[in-house]
Amino acid sequence: MTSRPSTSDHDWDQSEPQIFFDEAKRRLSKVGVIDVGSNSVRLVVFNGAARSPAYFYNEKIMCALGEGLAATGRLNPKGRIRAINAINRFCHLAKAMGIPELTTVATAAVRDAKDGRAFCADVLQATGQKIRIINGREEARLSAQGVLLGWPGAYGLVCDLGGSSMELAEIFDGKVGKCASSRIGPFKLMDIAGGLPERAKAISKSMVKLSQKMGPQHNRLFLVGGSWRVLARVDMVRRSYPLSVLHEYRMTTESVGKTIEYLNTANLEKLRLKCNVSAARMALVPYAAEVLKGILETFEPVDIAVSSYGIREGMLFEQMPQVIRDQDPLIEACAFSEAKDSRVPGFGLRLFDFVKPLFPGADKELERLIKAACHLHDVSWRAHPDYRAEICFDNATRANLGGLKHSERVFLGLSLMHRYRNKRKGARFNNLFTLLSEGPTQQAEVLGKAMRLGAMMWIAGDEKRARLHWQEDRRLLRLSLPPDAAPLYGEVAKARLSSLATSLKAEFEFVTSDQL
Repeated sequence: MTSRPSTSDHDWDQSEPQIFFDEAKRRLSKVGVIDVGSNSVRLVVFNGAARSPAYFYNEKIMCALGEGLAATGRLNPKGRIRAINAINRFCHLAKAMGIPELTTVATAAVRDAKDGRAFCADVLQATGQKIRIINGREEARLSAQGVLLGWPGAYGLVCDLGGSSMELAEIFDGKVGKCASSRIGPFKLMDIAGGLPERAKAISKSMVKLSQKMGPQHNRLFLVGGSWRVLARVDMVRRSYPLSVLHEYRMTTESVGKTIEYLNTANLEKLRLKCNVSAARMALVPYAAEVLKGILETFEPVDIAVSSYGIREGMLFEQMPQVIRDQDPLIEACAFSEAKDSRVPGFGLRLFDFVKPLFPGADKELERLIKAACHLHDVSWRAHPDYRAEICFDNATRANLGGLKHSERVFLGLSLMHRYRNKRKGARFNNLFTLLSEGPTQQAEVLGKAMRLGAMMWIAGDEKRARLHWQEDRRLLRLSLPPDAAPLYGEVAKARLSSLATSLKAEFEFVTSDQL
């Protein structure tokens, strides 16, 4: 009953192959990347459902290799030692994890420094690990691919701000277009004499050149990089925003303007503690804010989205065959979770067929959320019954999932909460419900109660299935079962059907029929 289904199992949608059972997917089961940046050196090991990256291991050391580079032309000596030690540790960890190949790339600080190649040679001698120095355009391309990993249909301008450089890339139709790089970043700005006026001139000069290279870019702006994420965290604090997930956090130009003013007048140490970020990172944020102001004035994006995916995820995307790239990261992650943790792997798609009649006008966005919820409907069954509903909500809203707006996270969490309880009143997540408007809130409740009913209809075989029939014009909900499965409609099933009908403001009935 809990065995893993094969790809030939009828319960799996053959039109949407589950890639993590394929040989191509197995080759990506554990991918290790070291990113040697201007500010930090980080090891990330990806594991699990590669289309929606699961972070098997993630460690960062703040080395500040690019600090002082503009003045000296050389890497920060203390940071150099820390970086070599960090890479040495990461190589030992990768070996212990059984990672077949560890890919290491270095960006702006190492490529610009006079001693950058000597640093790479020292790393090779000390650790045996070869570092690939990538140019600015390649860095921009990889960062944009990281965004595409999370948003396959994304369009707009990707802006990756590191310590010593900033990269821009346009994305559309699942592809990366024009790319550009500028030697501007917090470390560079810190070394400019003359204060804010001179920094503003340097930023303006860079923006003119970038605008000439990139042309008009008035779509969405995707922000990649640690300094942007801290700035987004500050925006959350200023707004008292209820969800702390940074990935897919949205901001407007007006909101960013208010946050920059807030940042300029705030006590940075108190704000740092409230945002839970390091002092080294917080020191760079005011300079990052100056850069962002220039970007917004130059490119005038329609809105702004924060991406936690960047160059490291872009390197994972680089290794994916097209068949994996074409998959929906949300559906793949949820299907993987179901196969790993549910009691009846594969039942999610049958449940999806069961609940679909309640959403006849669903667009693609709603349909994928419904399917994702059905895949996840049983993955928390091991939790204590008293806390199962809240654990489902917590997992859905805070999970590392790509391709989800914050309102969609709440929709997914709320539907799974109703999978285990009828009412949401009194839940400790009430403040998060405000991110969802009345219509989607009602849809999430209906979906959750439909899954709650459908989970009881475990019918063996491929043809004899429970079915819901929804006559919206008559406000009539009907549950039908084949005669030999009629005993499944017991007292609890009737109560759940009644609760679902109440949410639909409808009457209900139960019938048996051989025509199923």
